[in-house]
Amino acid sequence: MKVRTSVVFAAVASLAVAGLVTAVPSASAATLTEVTNFGNNPGGMRMHVYVPDARPANPGVVVAMHGCGGSGPGFYSGSEFAAQADRHGFIVIYPSAQQQAGFGNCFDTWSDAAKRRDGGSDPVSIISMINYVKQRYAADGNRVYATGSSSGGMMTNHMLALYPDVFKAGAAFMGVPFNCFANAADYPPGSSKCTGGGGANRTPQQWGDAVRQAYPGYTGPRPRVQLWHGTNDTLVPYALLQEEIEQWTNVFGLSQTPSSTDTPQSGWNRRRYNDSAGTTQVEAYSIQGAGHSLPGAGMAAQAIAFFGLDKPPTSTTTSTSTTTSTTTSTTTSSTTTTTTTTTPPPGACQVTSTVNAWNTGLTENLTITNTSATTINGWSLTFTLPSGQTITSGWNATYTPTSGQVTAKNVNYNAALPPNTPTTIGFQANHTGNTAKATTFSLNGTPCTTN
Repeated sequence: MKVRTSVVFAAVASLAVAGLVTAVPSASAATLTEVTNFGNNPGGMRMHVYVPDARPANPGVVVAMHGCGGSGPGFYSGSEFAAQADRHGFIVIYPSAQQQAGFGNCFDTWSDAAKRRDGGSDPVSIISMINYVKQRYAADGNRVYATGSSSGGMMTNHMLALYPDVFKAGAAFMGVPFNCFANAADYPPGSSKCTGGGGANRTPQQWGDAVRQAYPGYTGPRPRVQLWHGTNDTLVPYALLQEEIEQWTNVFGLSQTPSSTDTPQSGWNRRRYNDSAGTTQVEAYSIQGAGHSLPGAGMAAQAIAFFGLDKPPTSTTTSTSTTTSTTTSTTTSSTTTTTTTTTPPPGACQVTSTVNAWNTGLTENLTITNTSATTINGWSLTFTLPSGQTITSGWNATYTPTSGQVTAKNVNYNAALPPNTPTTIGFQANHTGNTAKATTFSLNGTPCTTN
């Protein structure tokens, strides 16, 4: 699964952060900055934070989580949330997961510890990150939100269930319902009852009970939920969107019949589920023809609007830093981006490959790093698939043909490869017994080193 996932709890006492992080440099405005010693970190996670130049005195916070095989910096460069932060003045936390689960760098949504509020593992680490940002930047604890893709989308649902008192809303891209995975062995595709279908076919009441049992006795407001899924996703099957809808509508006590349906733009079919006051508590997007490749252009802006963070700040504080943001220019439904292809110099490309195989299928994550000193704008990565392997779906790139020598081309939200910033793409394939890694990589015609 591509891309990275998470949520937070407000009941954690102030961690005496001043004492814990006195040696940590403050995050420079408009620069992605790593924070160490941010507090209790049972998941062993890494934390990066993006603070825009202009922001309210008490900015909102978005926790943005990558997919399996990814990283916080990779999701920063490969999604549009930092550009939205520049526009609307909120802070973005980019956690980096370190769990393996057969893929590498997946957010823990399977262990018993991670399924219990304050139980440990990644959820507690993410809460520590939120508490750090609240104290360090006077962030508004009433405007904390979660979003993520694939593994990160799964963690988004996870965090909303565990810490409804921390998050106001969440947007899960290509996720699964909370408590879908039985354990670590149930996580990888091919062996998973959750993503394989059998373990995900539960009643709305059963799904809703799983959320209610995550924080027994909680009677406060629940975070609003936005859900996204591609109709052609086979890695995390599209059918799981309906299971997510059933879970959250049951939690809110809503009808499973949408209050309204519409098409905000071509190929985006939206269902809204409103409460008696007319407030949309759950909304679900079916992206026609999309595989495991979300969020696409304009989707981060739609999520931020759902959160309400697109409203103009009442007051701003402007940093005196002159550092230029390295965030890639993005495309929304109302703007266009012109991309000029850059040819990298010789030896300016490195590719790291990770394969997870089962029976007759496999997934392969490819992490591309531009090792030159200049940004590469517009890219095509060619590689050779081993004999017997055929790509069935992919994420963060388009793939043609499906076997033999394949060309993976960037999608609009990751057209730029900044220097020394990993970008992860990947695909799912069938195989006839040969589960070896792809070979012979070239970026825009320039051979890449591999490891």
